[in-house]
Amino acid sequence: MSRTILHLDMDAFFAAVEQLDHPEYRGKPVIVGADPKGGKGRGVVATASYEARKYGVHSAMPISRAYKLCPHGIYVRGRHKRYAEISRQLMEILYDFTPVIEKISIDEAFLDITGCLDLFGGAENIGRQIKKRIKEELHLTASVGIAPNKFLAKIASDLEKPDGFVIVKEGEEKAFLQNLPISKLWGVGKKTGEALKRLGIKTIGQLAEMSEQELSQQFGKWGRHLWLLANGIDERPVVTHAPQKSISQERTFEEDTDDEEYLELTLLKLADELSRLMRKNQLKGRTISIKIRLEDFSTFTRSRTLSDFINSPQIIKAVAIDLYRHFDKK
Repeated sequence: MSRTILHLDMDAFFAAVEQLDHPEYRGKPVIVGADPKGGKGRGVVATASYEARKYGVHSAMPISRAYKLCPHGIYVRGRHKRYAEISRQLMEILYDFTPVIEKISIDEAFLDITGCLDLFGGAENIGRQIKKRIKEELHLTASVGIAPNKFLAKIASDLEKPDGFVIVKEGEEKAFLQNLPISKLWGVGKKTGEALKRLGIKTIGQLAEMSEQELSQQFGKWGRHLWLLANGIDERPVVTHAPQKSISQERTFEEDTDDEEYLELTLLKLADELSRLMRKNQLKGRTISIKIRLEDFSTFTRSRTLSDFINSPQIIKAVAIDLYRHFDKK
């Protein structure tokens, strides 16, 4: 059975809320994240307004780098209670159209609108009504993509940001993907991208011309995934209640440190906090990971999977310390 999936992504959400609540910020570069401290701050950018993006500032960028690119920007700390409040209002609007919603994050969601097309006058009308209500009720903009599956809807919503609206009709999947770069494919990172380019593949259309067998020979099981997406095939349903897959605690130091005792003490405190949070929420896990970011902002992750699911502070501490003590940059 054919499906109609809508992907909605709010535009520069945190920064847009700040500009909504502070009219003096409108039209100016707004960067939400850590305190830049005159270019010496730690931490990263959470969201940058579109005015800030013109200077090369983007989310997950070190805040010190953002300050060098845009020293005249307006830097604000996040107000997550306020963002959550707006997110709840957004979800209320979306639930007026369909109960089949998969919330991806505070400002992003997939909607399966297959069952309500006749009720609201078709997919395009649903998309435009949602955008109109968000503009009128929240005074914010959202980008919307509508397509026969999640993969295509996600790409469509990103193509004409901000305030974008793109529809991919059934039967037009391959034509839509034809000239897009392979970096648009889910799961194609730097290494896979480089491997594909060595094969002379730069666009999704070129990838779609390869057979599933050829890609499987080159990339193993991952080859089938690439072949399916390149041909616009994605059978994943919109999942209304996805289980929590991970939980974490982290700490950014005000200054770089190589004090081993201090670092291990901090790691133990984080393990305690994480265990307490897991027990409070009745959660258990069996893969323990540590993430280390060095002074040049290179980031390394080390993990260990246990035989049993646990939330014991003693076990989390022991594994985390062992991972840290055996850490190298290779």
